Amino acid sequence: MARIHSLPFAEPGRPHSTVRPIDLVHLARQTLGDDALKIEVLRLFNQQIVHYFERVRMATEPHEIAMGLHTLKGAAQGVGAFVLADIVRAAEADYRATGQLDDEMLDDIAMAVNEVQNYVGGLIAQADAGGMRQ
Repeated sequence: MARIHSLPFAEPGRPHSTVRPIDLVHLARQTLGDDALKIEVLRLFNQQIVHYFERVRMATEPHEIAMGLHTLKGAAQGVGAFVLADIVRAAEADYRATGQLDDEMLDDIAMAVNEVQNYVGGLIAQADAGGMRQ
């Protein structure tokens, strides 16, 4: 069975450059320390995150954009992808204020999604290889 070891969690106000894309302590709490469940949640999240982001990118109706951002933010918060959640939260606020989601904000979200996907992919590969040591 794969093992995810506890890592220091992201503290509010801590610079994002020192924070892992997934807060594994938060994820462990959410999955009650069940390592198999952690990996399954990460697998599902890694698949869904692309779907959620593409829904936001392709949306044309204001309600679709707002719901897509909210869904992406909630999914990110649920697994502990707090940097991504913060970026999407800022996009939500900007969208509410201006009624627009500009290309720069979409690019910021895309970069954060990519970073999370790569990190999660590495965690899954380690688990599939027989364990995780961090």
